[in-house]
Formats: sequence, C-alpha cells, structure tokens
Amino acid sequence: MSLIFDTGSDLTWTQCQPCAGSCYSQQEPIFAPSASTTYKNISCTSTKCSGLTSATGNTPGCSSSTCVYGIQYGDKSFSVGFYATDKLTLTSNNVIDNFYFGCGQRNRGLFGRAAGLIGLGRDKVSLVSQAAKKYGKVFSYCFPSTASSTGYLTFGSSGAASGVKYTPLLTSQGDSFYGLDLNYIYVGGTKLPISPSVFSTSGMIIDSGTVITRLPPTAYSALSKEFRAHMTKYPLTKASSLLDTCYDFSNYTTIYIPKISMVWSGNTELDIAPQGILSAYSVSQVCLAFAANGDDSDIGIFGNVQQKTIKVVYDVDAGKVGFASGGCA
Repeated sequence: MSLIFDTGSDLTWTQCQPCAGSCYSQQEPIFAPSASTTYKNISCTSTKCSGLTSATGNTPGCSSSTCVYGIQYGDKSFSVGFYATDKLTLTSNNVIDNFYFGCGQRNRGLFGRAAGLIGLGRDKVSLVSQAAKKYGKVFSYCFPSTASSTGYLTFGSSGAASGVKYTPLLTSQGDSFYGLDLNYIYVGGTKLPISPSVFSTSGMIIDSGTVITRLPPTAYSALSKEFRAHMTKYPLTKASSLLDTCYDFSNYTTIYIPKISMVWSGNTELDIAPQGILSAYSVSQVCLAFAANGDDSDIGIFGNVQQKTIKVVYDVDAGKVGFASGGCA
C-alpha cells in the first residue's frame, strides 16, 4: 500500500475496514484486519497503549477494552482508530513482526490518495525505533524533482553512501523531532546579514511532512530582499497564500535565478536545487518557495520542497543528519 512518510511525527497508521467513522478515497483497497491472521488489537491496560501519549500528544482512549489512538497534524488533518499490531512487510526480504500501528477508523485531511502515514520521528513508537534492531536507526531518502520522477526511502546503512556531508542532530526540540543548527544563508554568493542569534533563538527541525521551509521573519525578510535584488528583470505579481515573492514569467523562455545555499553547523553547506527554490502555480505566478513564521521565536522548519533531489541521511544513534546533491540519480 502507498503511505506518506513523515519525519515530523511518530505513529504509523493506515485506513482500516470497516471505517466506522469515515475514510477518504485511497489508491489501493482499504486494509481489512479480518483478512489478516497476525493482526491483534492492543488492550487499553497495556503499557504500549499508555505509551502512545508522547507519540501523539493525546491521551489514548478505550473502546470495548481496545486501545484507541487519536492524532492531529499541523494542517488539521487527523486519524482516530484502534492501536494494533501486525506483521509489516516492506519488501519480501524486509519483514518486521509485531509492528505497532494505528488502524484508522476515522481519517480526514490532505493525504492525497495514500492509505496512511509512516511515522519516522524519534519516539519509541516510530518505524525507525521499532525497526532499530534490523536497521540500526539509519534511513535515507530522496524527493524527486517532479511528481513523475522517482525518489526512494531506504532503511539501513546501505543508503548512506560516500559524498554525504553531515551536521549534528539536535534533540532539544522534543522527543520526536530532528533538530538542526542553521548558521548562515547565501543568495547568489552573498551572505545574508542575519545574526546567528536569530536562528539559535528559534531553532530548526527537518521535516519531510512539511512542504515549504519556514524561517524566522527576520531571516526570511533578508532572504526575500536579496532574492528580489537578483530578479529585477522579471515583473513581480500577486502573492499566493504563504508565498509573497512571486513573478510573472509568461514573456520569458529562459529564467535565471540566484543560487541559494544553507550552511549548517559543522560548516556543512547545502546548495538548494533549482527545483527547490521556486514553486510554480502557473507560468504567470511563480513564487520563491520559502515563507516567514509568525514570530522570530517560532521554530523554523526545513521542508520537503527545499530537499528535492538531495539525498538526506539520518543516522540517529550517531547523532547526525547528512546531505548529498544529486541524490535521486
């Protein structure tokens, strides 16, 4: 079945029959627990049930002695259902017995037509933690440049190839998140005049489940100003939701955009791929794909658009996250 993977949350869940509440339309048939000989619901009195609180942010409920989970995401999407265990088959050679997951009976939100979500956070219920003996808390992925291209998600050190530049993984942002220390941003070779305290005050996490990178307003203002200075030959156009630096390219066949680089702790410099700099709604509305948070104290997020075509490696036990350009090749 097709699932969305999310490094910003922990619980893995899939829509389940009989969809006692409501299920959205998905690509494959909805999972039927009754057809599985290894499926088991978790008891309300189990420590596995009470341990859900840290992973979901909600106290689990109880229905006919079965543990009930509830989780809501930043965009108000949610899933509610039974906490259960079953055999998880990633590939024919990669099987995890007694995998704990959510059997969603009431699900709503922006999941496309995926059957559910894979939680890859740092909490003990995440797939990363449950499969630690098998894969050693190492995984990597690459988001493709377009929806028609191919990316991947790999578990184990085989995905951590040479050429990867690492930055320390910070755990100060909570039990689930992968924190990073952003030091500088360059636009077109110019280092932005942003005090390091701006980034250290807000902190930053890397999140595969967030689309657009969110920066402290002070940092975003400097980024937008410098980007606009490099783009004066192109006409500005109306903003689009969060994105306020937008251009009309309808009269141009070739577009030149400045390189954007982010420098992380350890002097790990990451050049954002061109596909990760602009977000196109139409040829007449193409926007800088970064946004400002509401306040400088709000946590920054390195989102998945800016991660396009980059190999991203998480080595949790070693306390580091790595990047390599051209990762989907």
